[in-house]
Amino acid sequence: MPDGSDQPTITVLTAMADIAAAAWDACAGTGNPFIRHAFLDALETSGSAAPATGWLPRHLVVKRADGAVLAAAPLYLKSHSYGEYVFDWGWAEAYQRSGGRYYPKLQCAVPFSPVTGPRLLVRPGEDAVGLRRMLAAAMIQLAGQMDAGSVHVTFPTCAEYEGLAMAGFLRRLGCQYHWSNDGYDSFDAFLGALSSRKRKLIRKEREAVARQNLVLTTLVGADIKARHWDVFHRFHQAVVDRKWGRTYVNRDFFDRLSASPLGDQVVLVWAEDDGQPVGAAFNMLGDDTLYGRSWGAGPHREFLHFEACYYRAIDFAIAHRLARVEAGAQGEHKVSRGYLPIPTYSAHWIADSRFRAAVAHFLDHERPLVEEDMADQLRDGPFRKDENASRC
Repeated sequence: MPDGSDQPTITVLTAMADIAAAAWDACAGTGNPFIRHAFLDALETSGSAAPATGWLPRHLVVKRADGAVLAAAPLYLKSHSYGEYVFDWGWAEAYQRSGGRYYPKLQCAVPFSPVTGPRLLVRPGEDAVGLRRMLAAAMIQLAGQMDAGSVHVTFPTCAEYEGLAMAGFLRRLGCQYHWSNDGYDSFDAFLGALSSRKRKLIRKEREAVARQNLVLTTLVGADIKARHWDVFHRFHQAVVDRKWGRTYVNRDFFDRLSASPLGDQVVLVWAEDDGQPVGAAFNMLGDDTLYGRSWGAGPHREFLHFEACYYRAIDFAIAHRLARVEAGAQGEHKVSRGYLPIPTYSAHWIADSRFRAAVAHFLDHERPLVEEDMADQLRDGPFRKDENASRC
């Protein structure tokens, strides 16, 4: 990195609107839609990720002396742990029981999106290692300035995860379930790679949906109208109310996303019964990946969730020659449907040395358990034994 007067400087932004989309995206790239300026800006301007909801933007931007943006990181000061999908509620409770104050904290993440991707964004051709190190140090420094006791980087890439460990962050290992396209030219070709029992299971579920005379269509980009979002948001809210009780993105977010440069990358699997909507699955399209995000539905329809969220996603990926489908957080039931466990990462810096030691001890024990569980699931996976052997 340059020395002297050419030394890059770091600016803290209070909104995505404070930086030009082209400058941010020059660092973010185009492969992953969730780290693009348009996605983050839609979350903020809709009020979904905003100070009123406990997400105070404090994005970091590294600039050269001539004003060129070299690197950036989406960063928020938070007063809670909602919407992160790497759960630290237990840490917060333990620290507060011991007399400490866990919040506020700094969160380097894409709000409400448990999708692996770059978090320390570096413009191609620049010193990636040095600039990531600079961003990590800046987050720690900002935590001190804002009286935040910790910094959390969730769902970074493996390279960032290892680099953050070298910068003093603690490493946490997680697990998600992704479908990989091994060059299948049809859904039947994918089924042919499965064990007989799993193949029959999937066929039975798809046939059960077909017998209900439901009509499913896959809408992309401009095919998705405001009326679709009206129904989807209502359905998704109903699912959240039944299961978790808290929705994160509001109705305005979807309009802003559709109107943004990412509008063509929105994929909505839409289900109707006799012309009436009964369910929908919201996805985002990356360069080589379909990202499953949210599900919404009315009255229960047998196996419709599996069809819309998992099988139609596979159909889409095969038709568009995508490398994978990422089906979101949690769900061991996805393994029997061809979605295999893969590691996810997070990195955590904690100011209090004693509390940091306790968390480090916990993580040292947790990581091998996660690895062992993933290995067990792979051994018992849905593919024929020769397929499972090649995937392990």
